[in-house]
Amino acid sequence: MAIKYSNKINKIRTFALSLVFVGILIMYVGIFFRESPVLMTISMLLGFLFIIASTVVYFWIGMLSTKSVQVTCPSCNRPTKMLGRVDACMHCREPLTLDPTLTGKEFDESYNQKSKRS
Repeated sequence: MAIKYSNKINKIRTFALSLVFVGILIMYVGIFFRESPVLMTISMLLGFLFIIASTVVYFWIGMLSTKSVQVTCPSCNRPTKMLGRVDACMHCREPLTLDPTLTGKEFDESYNQKSKRS
């Protein structure tokens, strides 16, 4: 059984998309509190803040994506972006590394942390 890994950029984009849906859901719940203008306003503002947070996360990952290293995946031969020492291909989810000392080792995202580098 092959383990499928996920690309860091895609994880963050999925988180941002979920913030949009949660924000819309919270705003939708606010409609049920039409009798209480205070609860409805709080719900609408909270949902709006979730959507604004999503915009900030999308902007942040967009800026981070421009600084990422673009490599060609050896499995699918498609270009993919890498963040850190180890990452997964955006298309086929193949584990990738730019560090020659990690070649052949088991894929572990904790290699990106400074404490694991020694």
